[in-house]
Amino acid sequence: MNIGPIATAMVTPFQTDGSINYTATELLIEHLLSTGTDSLVICGTTGESPTLSTEEKLNLMKFVVDKVNNRVPVIAGTGSNSTQASIDLSLKAEALGVDGLMIVTPYYNKPNQRGMIAHYEAIANATTLPIVVYNIPSRSVINMELDTVITLSKIPSIKFIKEASGNLDQMTRILAKTKGDLAVYSGDDSLTLPLLAIGGSGIVSVASHIVGNDMKRMMEAFQNGDHTEAARIHQSLLPLIQVLFKHPNPTVVKYALSKVGIQAGNLRLPLVEMSEIEKQEFDVIWDQYLNTN
Repeated sequence: MNIGPIATAMVTPFQTDGSINYTATELLIEHLLSTGTDSLVICGTTGESPTLSTEEKLNLMKFVVDKVNNRVPVIAGTGSNSTQASIDLSLKAEALGVDGLMIVTPYYNKPNQRGMIAHYEAIANATTLPIVVYNIPSRSVINMELDTVITLSKIPSIKFIKEASGNLDQMTRILAKTKGDLAVYSGDDSLTLPLLAIGGSGIVSVASHIVGNDMKRMMEAFQNGDHTEAARIHQSLLPLIQVLFKHPNPTVVKYALSKVGIQAGNLRLPLVEMSEIEKQEFDVIWDQYLNTN
């Protein structure tokens, strides 16, 4: 599975009654595929997966797989803090035709590194799909250590890691020690260009919902050796990326999508909509970005 340089962690649009808005979801898919997205990640953190029921997740997976129709890979977030529950959802996702799985490090129960390895081994042994390991210590509390990543990289179906530790030194060591066995993707939009510079493969992005084409241009400029242009785009993107994560994700990006004609709907509690002042703060940064690009 080649997920390309930009995998978008897709929001889940909701109706005013809180149910999934499939009409808006289809519009969002087409918007993303036309603005630089190379693959879609659904039922992840940005998709408000903690508030989706298993039935909703499966219905959403089937809908996205059908609408994408093999145009790009569809990766489903099926990990949780229960190994067996992760296996059960992964097998159901596989049966629905997703192309890969994103498995987050177990949260709350805080396994040690041996437990983490056993968790991923059990899931990998249960499914034939390629797996994206998702390290996000800010949410799971535990950090996946280098030796653990090296061990997991030897499992044939574990092909990728989404590194959301924000630690470039850690990412550098992973790249050096796994020697091509593992494609390293940033989980932080602001580190897209820095990660490319040390040998990373791309980004699992939130910002690509609204600036996917610009992110693609930045990455292509870097790959083509135009580092000055890549740096210029990165510098212009940074204030917008920072404001996208000023409030709990996906609070801001759902509002931001309205700026490009996509109505993603409200959030599910315990997330709440931005205040009018917060929206105005975003609008200022958005207008500045448009006026300088």
